[in-house]
Amino acid sequence: MKITKLSLRLRIFFAMIFLVLLASILIALVAAYQYSEETQDYHQQRLERKEKNIKRHLDFVIRETTFEVIPEKLPLIFKDEIYKIADIHGLKVNLYDLEGTLLISSKASLPQDTVETCIKAEILNKLSNTSGHKFVELREEKGENFRSSYTYITDPKFKPLAILNLPYLENDDFLSRELNEFFERLGYTYILMLVTAIALAYFLSKYITRTLKTISDKMNQTRLEKRNQKIEIESTTEEISTLVKSYNSMIDQLEESAVKLAKSEREQAWREMAKQVAHEIKNPLTPMRLTVQSFQRKFDPQDPNIVQKLDEYSKTLIQQIDTMSSIASAFSNFAKMPAQQNETLNVVKIIDLALDIFNEDYIIFQPEKEEIIAKFDRTQLIRVVTNLVKNGIQAIPEDKTPNLVVTVSEKDNDVIITISDNGKGITDENKPKVFEPKFTTKSSGMGLGLAMVKNIVETYQGTITFVSEEGQGTTFTVTFPKQ
Repeated sequence: MKITKLSLRLRIFFAMIFLVLLASILIALVAAYQYSEETQDYHQQRLERKEKNIKRHLDFVIRETTFEVIPEKLPLIFKDEIYKIADIHGLKVNLYDLEGTLLISSKASLPQDTVETCIKAEILNKLSNTSGHKFVELREEKGENFRSSYTYITDPKFKPLAILNLPYLENDDFLSRELNEFFERLGYTYILMLVTAIALAYFLSKYITRTLKTISDKMNQTRLEKRNQKIEIESTTEEISTLVKSYNSMIDQLEESAVKLAKSEREQAWREMAKQVAHEIKNPLTPMRLTVQSFQRKFDPQDPNIVQKLDEYSKTLIQQIDTMSSIASAFSNFAKMPAQQNETLNVVKIIDLALDIFNEDYIIFQPEKEEIIAKFDRTQLIRVVTNLVKNGIQAIPEDKTPNLVVTVSEKDNDVIITISDNGKGITDENKPKVFEPKFTTKSSGMGLGLAMVKNIVETYQGTITFVSEEGQGTTFTVTFPKQ
């Protein structure tokens, strides 16, 4: 069962139980984490204390010895003392020369393979390269964790004499017992909290939703076309009382609005249709004007290609005139914009034809191939491209070198058209409103262009999306199936 289908009462009930369980789990995780951190700190500090005391003991032996204090004499100096030191401090003690070879160990009486005779080269490097000349190695053997510290011992003149190694076993038995006892007590507390929370959640959710159900029943019975009853509830909370007053006030306003709405609906419908028609007629007029101006500017009777150019200009004008004609016909028949005609056409050719009317050198058309066949209404495809290109042109500020790229490609069974400009981009605040009717950031126009483009594309089971970076430009992507 989806959670969105649950009643408010059950949602409140489950929410309270969930919060108690979540808090319990978080507390347990924090406790376990804190235990782990404290355990590591305990072992680290204990090893440091042991190391400090053992070094002091070794320094005392070195000061009192009658032997010459050099690495070769260390086995003689500590021949008997190293066992006493290990016994007193409860830790195995190994002494290595500065090259990492074992000199003497408090476990010398045990088999040779139980003592590492040489220190690893990487440990020697880390020991010599650290500022404090100290290194702690962490390792695990047979399910037990070991810390092995390495540090220098020095002669009375503080010259490095040998390497002191203290292997340390991390025994967590005592701390683990304490943690288990803590979790046991915490578990009993959680069970008590959970039982209390279940009882409290049950009665609280029942109390809150009882009044809301009464209000919900009244709201479900509210109708615009009939006289609605107001809600009368006594002895309720301030929040519910405010909600009831708001509903009763809404009922009064609803009755007044119903009369005004019926009167204005027809007028509004005519206004919207007139705006759409005006916008759609204006779209082809602009490129027609540009085409005529371009023809006037470039007309040369001596041009050998004048007949071909005249034919192209004529086709463009006729195409736009046909578009306006279809719009006028649709309006006269109280229908939508030009009815959908599923024509099998070459999308590349139609887009190329639509771009011809702009006559701008900075508009670059990059088709993936020369022919992409799809079923689409010729007029509406031209309208989609024209609207998007026109918006792209208008988005480029005058102080910037314009660049507008149109691409068309196919992927699987889809046609993909992109229109990219280097304009001022769309702000984050305006992005959610781009496809809303009547939304525009321009000083002219009614903001219906992109809304109509979206409607056309979605009519063909397609999608239109965009990405935009403020100050860099915008890319619109139109995707629709071939069939």
